[in-house]
Amino acid sequence: MAARTGNEMSGPALLLMGLAMTGSPVVASWLMAGLTASAAVGGPLLGALLDRAERPGRIVGRCLLGYTAGLLAVLLGLGRVPDAALVAVAAVAGLLGPALTGGWTAQLPLVVPPERLERANALDAISYNVAGLAGPAAVGLVAAAASGQAAMAVSVALLVAAVPVAWTLPSRSRPTASVRAGRAALWRDLAAGFGAIARNAPLRRATATSMVSFSGVAMLVVGAPMLGSALTGEASHGALLLAVTAGSALAANAALTRLRGWTTSPDALLVGSTLVLGAAMLVAAAAYATGLPGLAVLAAVLAGVAEGPQLTALLAVRHREAPPHLRGQIFTTGASLKITSYAVGSALAGPLAAYDVGVALLAGAALQALAGVAYGLLSRP
Repeated sequence: MAARTGNEMSGPALLLMGLAMTGSPVVASWLMAGLTASAAVGGPLLGALLDRAERPGRIVGRCLLGYTAGLLAVLLGLGRVPDAALVAVAAVAGLLGPALTGGWTAQLPLVVPPERLERANALDAISYNVAGLAGPAAVGLVAAAASGQAAMAVSVALLVAAVPVAWTLPSRSRPTASVRAGRAALWRDLAAGFGAIARNAPLRRATATSMVSFSGVAMLVVGAPMLGSALTGEASHGALLLAVTAGSALAANAALTRLRGWTTSPDALLVGSTLVLGAAMLVAAAAYATGLPGLAVLAAVLAGVAEGPQLTALLAVRHREAPPHLRGQIFTTGASLKITSYAVGSALAGPLAAYDVGVALLAGAALQALAGVAYGLLSRP
C-alpha cells in the first residue's frame, strides 16, 4: 500500500511541480511521459527476473530504491537542470515502474491458496484503488498547504517505507525451471512471455483493450489540474477530482469482493467498464464547456465506478490465463504495456490540453470507444 500510494502520488506531483516551476503544461506532461514511457522495456525484463528468482521480493525492493532515486533526482534538479535531462532521468527511473504494480501482483499466488485467489485478486485491486485515492488526495492537500515539491518528498518517503515489506515477501518453495536455468536462457524466457500473451486469445484481447483505454485515461489525469483551475481557480482541486475517482473505484471494487462469484465474466466486465469510462470523460468535457463543478464531480465518480471493476477484471483474466512459470512476465509485461500506452497518452494530452482542455477530454472519450472496438475485433473467431 505504501509503495502504490507513493507511486500514485508521483505522477500528479510531477505535473504540479512542472506547472509551478515552468508554467508549461507541455513540460509537465513530458516529465510524466518520461517516467512512464520506458516501462515497455523494463517490464518484460523485470518479469523474467522475477520468474527466475527464488526470492522475488528482493528484486522488488531493489526496484523500489532505484525508482525512488530517480524521483529524488527530478525533485532536486527541476529548475536547476535542463528539462530534457530531467525527462531522461525520469525515463530511466520509469524502467523500474512495473515492479510497483505487476511486480507485486504476480507474487499473490505465493501468499494465498488457489481457492482464495479470486477474492484476494479483488482485494489486491482494492489496494490500487486505495492508493489511487490517497495519492492524488495527498498531493492536492500537501501542494495546497506547501508545494508540489513537498508532495514529491512525501511520495519518496512512502516508497522507501515499502522496501522492508518487499524484502520479506515469501520465497518459492521449489525453484522453477526458469530459476534453475542459466543466464543464457533469459532471452528465451522473455520471448516465451511475449509469446504467451500473443498466442492466448483472452490475454491478447484484454491486453490490447487495456492499452488503448489507459492511453485515454492519461487525457483525464493530465487535464484534471487544468480542469480544476478552469472551474475553481485552483489546479490542486484537479488532483482532488482524481481522489474522488479513486474513492468511487474503491467503493465499486469493495462491492465486488462481497460477491461469491461475479454475475458476468471478467472479460465482459472489462469491456463494459471501459465504455462507462468513456461516458465519464464526455461528462467531464461537458463540465468544462458549461463551467459547472458539479458535473466535474459527477464525471469523477462515474470514472471511478468504471476504473475499479476494469482493473479487477483485467487482473482476473491474467490470473486465470497465465501459466505459473510465466506469471511474473505476463503481469509485468502487461503492466509495462499499459504504462507505456499511458505515456503516449500523456505526451499527446499536454499539447491538447494546452490548446483546449475540452478537446483533450473528448479525445480520451474517443480512445475508450476505440478500446471497445478493439475488444470486439479481437473477439471474432
